[in-house]
Amino acid sequence: MGTDKKSKQITREFFLSTLSVDNRTSVVILMFLILITGIGAYNSMPRENFPEINIPTIFVGVVYPGNSPEDMENLITRHIEKEINTITDVTQIRSTAIQDYSTTIVEFDFDVDVNEALLDVKDAVDKARSELPSDLDQEPNIFELDFASIPFININLSGENYTLEQLKDYAEYLEDEIENLAQVSKVEIRGSLEKEVSIAVDKSKMEAAKVSFRNIEDAINFENMTISAGDLLVGDNRRTVRIVGEFNDVNQIKDIIVKSDFQKPVFLKDIASIHFLPKETDSYARIGGEPVVSLDVMKRSGENLIVAVDLIKDIIHKAEKDKFEDDLTVTITNDTSLQTKLQVANLENSIISGVILVVLVLLFFLGLRNALFVGIAIPMSMVMGFLILNLMGVTLNIMVLFSLVLALGMLVDNGIVVVENIYRLLQEGKDIVTASKEGVGEVAVPIIASTATTLAAFFPLIFWKDVMGEFMKYLPITLIIVLSSSLFVALVINPVLTSFFMKLDEEVATRKKIKQSAFWISNGVSLVLGVVLVITGLSADITPAVVIGNLMAGVSLIILINQYLLSPAAKIFQLRVLPWIENRYEKFVRVALTGKTPIVLFIGMFFMLIGSLMFFAVRQPEVVFFPEGQPNYVNVFVEFPTGTDIEYTNKKIRKIEQDVITAMEPYGIGTGLNVESVLTNVGEGTSDPNSGQSGENQGKTPNKAKLTISFVQYENRTDVAHMENETERFNTTKAMNEIREVVGQIPGAVVSVSKDPNGPPVGPPINIAISGEEFDELFKIHDEVRTLINNAMIKGDISGIEKLKSDLDKGKPELLFDIDRAATRTYGLSTAQVAGALRTALFGKEISTFNESDEDYPIMLRLQTDQRYDLESLKNMLITFRDQSDGKTKQVPISALATVQYTSSLGSVRRVDLDRVVTLYSNLAEGGNANEIIAGLEKLIAANISLKDGYKVSFTGEQEEQAKSMAFLKTALMIAVFSIFLIIVTQFNSVSAPIIILLSVLFSFIGVFLGIAVFGDKFVVIMTMIGIISLAGVVVNNAIVLMDFAQLTRDRMKMEKGLSMKARLNRQDITTSIVEAGKTRLRPVLLTAITTVLGLIPLAVGINIDFGGLITRLQPNFYIGGDNVVFWGALSWTVIYGLTFATFLTLVIVPVMILLFDRAGNKLANKFE
Repeated sequence: MGTDKKSKQITREFFLSTLSVDNRTSVVILMFLILITGIGAYNSMPRENFPEINIPTIFVGVVYPGNSPEDMENLITRHIEKEINTITDVTQIRSTAIQDYSTTIVEFDFDVDVNEALLDVKDAVDKARSELPSDLDQEPNIFELDFASIPFININLSGENYTLEQLKDYAEYLEDEIENLAQVSKVEIRGSLEKEVSIAVDKSKMEAAKVSFRNIEDAINFENMTISAGDLLVGDNRRTVRIVGEFNDVNQIKDIIVKSDFQKPVFLKDIASIHFLPKETDSYARIGGEPVVSLDVMKRSGENLIVAVDLIKDIIHKAEKDKFEDDLTVTITNDTSLQTKLQVANLENSIISGVILVVLVLLFFLGLRNALFVGIAIPMSMVMGFLILNLMGVTLNIMVLFSLVLALGMLVDNGIVVVENIYRLLQEGKDIVTASKEGVGEVAVPIIASTATTLAAFFPLIFWKDVMGEFMKYLPITLIIVLSSSLFVALVINPVLTSFFMKLDEEVATRKKIKQSAFWISNGVSLVLGVVLVITGLSADITPAVVIGNLMAGVSLIILINQYLLSPAAKIFQLRVLPWIENRYEKFVRVALTGKTPIVLFIGMFFMLIGSLMFFAVRQPEVVFFPEGQPNYVNVFVEFPTGTDIEYTNKKIRKIEQDVITAMEPYGIGTGLNVESVLTNVGEGTSDPNSGQSGENQGKTPNKAKLTISFVQYENRTDVAHMENETERFNTTKAMNEIREVVGQIPGAVVSVSKDPNGPPVGPPINIAISGEEFDELFKIHDEVRTLINNAMIKGDISGIEKLKSDLDKGKPELLFDIDRAATRTYGLSTAQVAGALRTALFGKEISTFNESDEDYPIMLRLQTDQRYDLESLKNMLITFRDQSDGKTKQVPISALATVQYTSSLGSVRRVDLDRVVTLYSNLAEGGNANEIIAGLEKLIAANISLKDGYKVSFTGEQEEQAKSMAFLKTALMIAVFSIFLIIVTQFNSVSAPIIILLSVLFSFIGVFLGIAVFGDKFVVIMTMIGIISLAGVVVNNAIVLMDFAQLTRDRMKMEKGLSMKARLNRQDITTSIVEAGKTRLRPVLLTAITTVLGLIPLAVGINIDFGGLITRLQPNFYIGGDNVVFWGALSWTVIYGLTFATFLTLVIVPVMILLFDRAGNKLANKFE
């Protein structure tokens, strides 16, 4: 800082900026290096739709076939939970026990490393191993939750002339080829028939030959083996001796002797039929009603999704050409790369649209040359951001790209202040180098402080520790990086460029003599040549020619438009409109600072804040947790009673499937018009993930099915005008409602219709968990709550619930064999022997493996189908054993050892934090609001349900996540405000300055509340709250710059009057300094606000222009709406509403508050003097 003795004006320089201007060549080289490396980083960043998030959640799965859910709970689940509960940093333990399977889900605090959590759980399960049954078929399966393991593309093979076995052979070929890709971690085949060697024993023949299941098992095991006997020394050589006995032909199994008493052999083929055939079907898959074999492809973490899909499609095209028959149909579904390409392209185009709007505004305010100086901040900040993000290993996803859109207007804020100030000093007569140094010096501290306050607003969001926080953290990270980059551009690159190229308009006008003839000839030739290249390229399909032609013609048109339209209009705006606005503003501010008007305005703001809150409350905008739009696909989950055979489920689903296909035919199913496909899955892996039954996806579910109706991308959906004489685009929400009507009520089944989720999984919107220990009391509370809610729905007291469903299934049919221990021991038998014989007869037992073509297939031992499904046959089955007293083989029927009872048991047992839990859940009906419904249900249950100690009713799922997120965001807002307060106190060294600025932040919320209430927008908890936090950081920028310049103006007035810096000016001088500061900062304040708003407009409105298609094919594919506006609209409008109102605050109310606080300071000073 220094003083010019002639003008007695305070001047400032900023060390880094002065250094950069003194070393301009080095800075220019650095700028080009940043551009080149940043563009390279952008091209190399992997693309994906949503960011890959690491959630410290560990799954423990245990298979124990033949056991009921209650047995699984007592034998497996409780022991595992007991040991896991001793691990520190565990936030929740959830378990599900179903037939044959137990799943335990362990959720850790988000500060815990996933690998450490996995090791801790493995150690805990190892400790529990001694308590688990000793005859487990498999070791517990322990793995982490990995979102990369979710399939990103499905490949479906079908054909009328192909069996499922043939389709599987083709699928295995694709599996091998695709798994060789570096981008792919795993490929799973679904819908195919797995094979086994079936030994189907004839009970009568087995009993007549006095052969037991154990005899058959031992005979197979002792023959089907290869053993090394060691090395034999033969001369000087050693030869390895091996006994090879493994089966290589099924016929070898048939000839095995299972028993030989008194040299009377019993061959296996004498008592059983042996076949190498497909296993019993446990799942079906179809597309459009036709059977398919599907491949689920999982991406390797951190790899490029779009590149992976392109390589997979190349493999498919090559296979179709060289390997597959012509009548084999290959269809691709669930191609997430399409959505990723669309989202990424739309956001990239939104950035381009925003840049165009921002540069146009800058052109009108600053002129073309200065607009380009400021505009350079956008690409430079973004490429620096890409460079840093790529080094951090961040992928290019919609969170990163939206952050760039949100930052678009803010990126030029610092550049506007710097360039405008340098230009003002240049107009005052200073040389360009001095103006560049001092122009930055005057505003360096305030723009550093304003940038720091913006970063302080976003910084707390990095520490958001839950699923939503992991998903959203890339927003603050990206913003912090690019805004810091823009500060570097403003302080280092902008002053260097201005020192090279900035000139006054008068100087440009005198030096730049444009020869009209040369101007017209050069632009005319370029325009004509460009049009010729475009026409030639389109007709001959030469894309480079089209691109070059469009660029030539486009640049020529832009030059002409700028010369004869934009530049004259900008001149008029700068010479007439802006001075008029400045003069009007000066008069308005003088009136606002006169007499009692400041007090009236200041108090009026508080009344306006209260009024906006009251208006907001009266309007009661709909509150939703996460943005929701039209579905891209619809899932129909159908669940029949537990115990339903898969063939019956498949039969019923075929009818539903055909009804859905018929309902979708008017919308072009099969033609790619609007409905892409209808995919049907029956059996395994069809549980509704939002029902709390995700653990059942690990087991077999023959009573369940899922239909997935996929729609084409939003921009490709055809107007309904072609079908119904309407003008609106095909609405998939209406299609979903039609599907709901079609599936309707299925007798004996529970049906759920849901759309694809936006964002991370948070559970169903209505989720009521009833927890406790005793089943009887839980069932009682469950029935009371369910009846209460259903009655309220019938009466109309509660509305918006699609259909209340329960995960409690008490109707699983069960046949109980009650063993008579006394009778069993009398014969020298045990319960284990009787149960083992029954289990082998009915369920079957894998006794060995059969190898064919390097693949192992199980050898399964069981009774013939007609006998094992015959209860009388099972009850009268003879247990064959050798009596230890006399060594004779004896037989006794099971009916002599056990009685049979018909009972029913639970279909599943669920537990949360070691308590049993039953859950009522539902999706929302069209127009339903989860927050309003939950509020009504809480009052209803509290008033009518009394609970014993140890039992509770809680609302979980989406509501639980919403409460957590809301609590964090409120805390983050408080931390942001406190951080901003500290930064401003440090800069201004006063208490009044931060109070003024924080009040301006508070008053800016008026715009948010009024905007949402007036326009009837939804209050989206996540997006609106993040928008408010973002607004807090943005609003302070202009206020800080205005207040800092007001302080600088006052210091200069004191210097001119010969006063000390601690002296106080009179009221007139204070008012003059405030008015001068406001008028001087009017342009940058308006510019920063307008550029930020315009940068968000394309995303808020949903303006979609394909600039790539426009340049390469002359196809802009323009449309309004889409997924991006649904996802980001609420956040964008929050910032737009708040910032628009905050601009008025900065220009009028901030000067008023400065005056009032100065008056108060003078009065206090006079009292103590």
